[in-house]
Amino acid sequence: MIDGSRGILRSMEVAEALAPLVNRLVGTDLPFRIRFWDGSAIGPTGAPATIVVRTPRALRRVATAPGELGLGRAYVSGEIDLEGELQSVLAIGDRRPEFRLGPAGWARAARTAIAAGALHSWFLPPPPEEARLRGRRHTRERDAAAISHHYDISNDFYRLVLGPTMTYSCAYFASPESSLEDAQTDKHGLICRKLRLQDGERMLDVGCGWGTLAIHAASRHGVSVVGVTLSQKQAELAAKRAAEAGVGDRVEIRVQDERDVDDGPFDAIASVGMFEHVGAERLAEYFGHLYSLLRPQGRLLNHGISRPPGKRTRFVRRGFIDRYVFPDGELHEVGAVASVMQRAGFEVRDLESLREHYALTLRRWVANLEANQTEAVALVGEGRYRVWRLYMAAAARNFDRGRTQVHQILAIRSDGGRSGLPLRRAV
Repeated sequence: MIDGSRGILRSMEVAEALAPLVNRLVGTDLPFRIRFWDGSAIGPTGAPATIVVRTPRALRRVATAPGELGLGRAYVSGEIDLEGELQSVLAIGDRRPEFRLGPAGWARAARTAIAAGALHSWFLPPPPEEARLRGRRHTRERDAAAISHHYDISNDFYRLVLGPTMTYSCAYFASPESSLEDAQTDKHGLICRKLRLQDGERMLDVGCGWGTLAIHAASRHGVSVVGVTLSQKQAELAAKRAAEAGVGDRVEIRVQDERDVDDGPFDAIASVGMFEHVGAERLAEYFGHLYSLLRPQGRLLNHGISRPPGKRTRFVRRGFIDRYVFPDGELHEVGAVASVMQRAGFEVRDLESLREHYALTLRRWVANLEANQTEAVALVGEGRYRVWRLYMAAAARNFDRGRTQVHQILAIRSDGGRSGLPLRRAV
């Protein structure tokens, strides 16, 4: 029976009351255990992982923001916790990736939450880590705000996660046992070889991050590099690292939107790990601008996360990734990207998938984060620690399963049919 004045279940445990809803959401053969705030539980006792629902507020999150956003809010705020193997919990997305109940199902869910005492007050503000951007998408101002939300949190936090190379993009592993540092150095070497960098050339690094690729190109290939980023904290550290590496005279770091770069020509352009921030409506403009910045026979290496055909172009507006990780981020199908590049005047010469490498990279980052949990929480707070742990672990699984991809595309600005490239691909 339900006490109508207080909305608290009195005749049954919370687990018993919520079992039908859980079964509709994830099925009856749970691969993990769920334990509720009253101590009752659903699922196998020997499961490798347990979801701990610490408070009825978690049900309110799910009822008022159905799907992954509500679940994400509850986890970030600490109202839901995870014990044991995180991958066992994430595996449920393989069976029910959308968690769709339909209007009638969510109405029943809301009634169940009311019965469990979760909706006595409907409004529950989202955790402070959630991004709320204003204005039209992909304006300079909004793009800068989106970048700041993700990158301007703490350079020290990123060092804990990324390791000494401070590289926030897919590494390139010789084997699964290779160290993350070696794999990132190998990735930078791969990019520079594909770009055929020569001593004395000039290179633009779009979305230069903390400057590692620019430093590698300048110190090992003798080029002068202009690196641009919208993150003030990234730029400050990148310039400092370049000076410490002895290439401060050859590496210029700017806080600048790539749309505002106008001091070409460049012999080569690298865009690594920033392409996800370019909207679909801007692709033609983006590649047209990069084309205009290259000299004839200049080379472009575009390294970006992509999606299989038929999937959504952008992250779901009300999804966890869009609200907490990459606001306004969009993924593009690699064939469509190559076509836009060629329409802009480029000739695509090489395309390589690094999908498995990104799964390995992300798992190394998760391991770094978890091994440094105390320090990470001290730097950015418990909420952001939870955001990064969940998103990176889920992203690794998506790359493993082929739901997300990553490609490097090498293209040239042809000079009357002359590419300037050797006859054989030798990288």
